[in-house]
Amino acid sequence: MPIVNTKSIEDKRKTAIRFIDCDIHNEVPSNEVLKQYLPTRWKNYMDMVGLRGYHGFVQNIPYPKGNPGGTRADAWLPNGQIPGSDLKFMQEQLLDPLNMEIGILNCLYRVGEQLNDEYGAALARAVNDWQMAEWLDKEPRLRASIVIPYENADLAVEEINRRASHPGFVQVLFMPRTREPMGRRKYWKIFEAAENHGLPIAIHFGGLGGNAITSSGFPSFYIEDHTDMAQAFQCQVISMVCEGVFERFSNLQTVMLEGGFAWVPSLMWRLDKHWKRLREEVPFLKRKPSEYIRGHMRFTTQPIEEPPVQDYLLQVIDHLGSDDMLMFATDYPHWDYDAPDHTFRGKFPETLKQKIFYENARSLYRFPEKE
Repeated sequence: MPIVNTKSIEDKRKTAIRFIDCDIHNEVPSNEVLKQYLPTRWKNYMDMVGLRGYHGFVQNIPYPKGNPGGTRADAWLPNGQIPGSDLKFMQEQLLDPLNMEIGILNCLYRVGEQLNDEYGAALARAVNDWQMAEWLDKEPRLRASIVIPYENADLAVEEINRRASHPGFVQVLFMPRTREPMGRRKYWKIFEAAENHGLPIAIHFGGLGGNAITSSGFPSFYIEDHTDMAQAFQCQVISMVCEGVFERFSNLQTVMLEGGFAWVPSLMWRLDKHWKRLREEVPFLKRKPSEYIRGHMRFTTQPIEEPPVQDYLLQVIDHLGSDDMLMFATDYPHWDYDAPDHTFRGKFPETLKQKIFYENARSLYRFPEKE
């Protein structure tokens, strides 16, 4: 786990590298905190039921990747409070030492997996109100994703419309392990609402949709599940492209958070090849699949692929066919956090680093240019 090297950060300041962090995790400190933002009915429901999703789990985060034990050891607060739950500590440990211009919060509270849709919607409202009150209104460098009950499009749209006017909310958050592929029409109302408000759809590592993460059943070990998550992202890319989402919603942008990106070129090549032979099945696709991906999808760097030869990584980026597709992320405070001074080390083109660290995110989210 790399720890921030402040000397290296100072060196980067001298080279005028600027940072927008596209993936920071703020954690609800406890259910008791969230209850302050819930109506009495749902406070009582939380006391009685907790968080009930697939496989009968009731805890908040069932995977090592996201639970408090899966974070940087130094991210625990001195008082024992869980990492990512305190704004002041995040300012001192992340925003200030990195001289971060903007950081985007992605709260992974398991709203979208609740089997009770109305409860999921109440949790989404509470989480977003908590984010606004405790984070966005107190720290101008922070932005956030709107958390939604994405399996119920009508309720999700209500929450998007309720919070989209707040300037601190810059995208709509999904997990890649949805109950159905995201290209399906059941999600289209959500895409329409996001497009109407000029908000990208962000898809972040994780989730439990009730289906196995592999085509042959549930894996035995967490290392399998963790690695297989890239397949979940690939399935969503294929679904959204092939079911015509970007023809239907031509201004919609999507951000793939924490799913890797080295697999993207080969997926585009395969899709283009099959589209040439099978395009009569999908006549609504007016362009090659790779053109939709390049035009409508962005991918964050963390967890960055680390080939044995750095030139291989440059080749992968070249094979993407566009240097606009990558955006920097740390994944703070999780255990596989990527410090900027450990990202793109060695002889990496400064102009490309500037695009990935700053320009691409500024352009996508339409952040104003700072002097």
